[in-house]
Amino acid sequence: MSSARLAQLASCIAQHAPQPVAEVSVLVDTLVASFGSNLRAVLLYGSCLHNGNLNGLFDLYMLVDDYRATHRHRLAAIMNALLPPNVYYLEAELDTGQRVRAKYALLSLADFQRGVSRRWFHSYLWARFCQPTALVWVRDRTTADEIYLGFAEAVCTFIGRTLPLLQSGWSLQELWLKGLGLTYRAEFRPEQPNRQLQLFTASTAFFTAITPLALTMLDNTAVAGGDAEPACDLCCDRQGKTRSAWFTYCSARLAWRVRIAQGKVLSMLRLMKAAFTFKGGVDYIVWKIERHSGVRLEVTPFLRRHPFLALCCLSFRLYRKGGVR
Repeated sequence: MSSARLAQLASCIAQHAPQPVAEVSVLVDTLVASFGSNLRAVLLYGSCLHNGNLNGLFDLYMLVDDYRATHRHRLAAIMNALLPPNVYYLEAELDTGQRVRAKYALLSLADFQRGVSRRWFHSYLWARFCQPTALVWVRDRTTADEIYLGFAEAVCTFIGRTLPLLQSGWSLQELWLKGLGLTYRAEFRPEQPNRQLQLFTASTAFFTAITPLALTMLDNTAVAGGDAEPACDLCCDRQGKTRSAWFTYCSARLAWRVRIAQGKVLSMLRLMKAAFTFKGGVDYIVWKIERHSGVRLEVTPFLRRHPFLALCCLSFRLYRKGGVR
């Protein structure tokens, strides 16, 4: 992969990065004050980035130098290193008196860089950071450059692992909907069937700008533009159905099956961590399930006092009600 082309893609991503609502700064200031010099950057990701809903829950990622220097408890640092990221809850008050809330995931810069690269098998990180993400605070310009290069790596990893499963003549929209659908299945995360379409529609200009650059960095790909609408004007004519092409297709399909099975286990383990590290973790999980899938689950006081048992019971109920595909 050409470093010059990767830098060009990173620059394009930076130019088309979304701008968050100003109110998120109060949350960021709280994190900067709490974590000090160990904090490298704060990223904003998710639905609140696009809709600016102050009543929602902002999704923040904190990139740090070192887990041991960040956590007061050694066990938390070990858990963060073994299965990144750890997730925590944060709220702050605006000058108007309104409270804004966030969950922030704590991730080292080194784990971020590994997680967006092709060396990282599972899609947890490269699937997130190939999407529009706002860099809302950064320590210095060097760190900012490293992060945008990481975003570019994530885009290339995502597209490279989606392309083999597409038929010839696919559109830009089909590429992203296919890949997003696979990454949703690769986690234990309830989503409405049209969630990936909503995401693509909200950020069509972003995907239209970055995809052609990413495709030029991948082998055996011929890109042709057309006169159709931006969401559909990109197509790829791969080589014929050679033995090599079939092998690539079958390998990619098998890899996604493994990735999906692996992701269910990893997501369950991350939810178990969140049930203990997240204030009101059980209620948060129930809220997120209802928000994404429309499935409402009741939680008894007994389950609130026993997060691990609650997680097992809620997961089974969600599966029975069809909230997870």
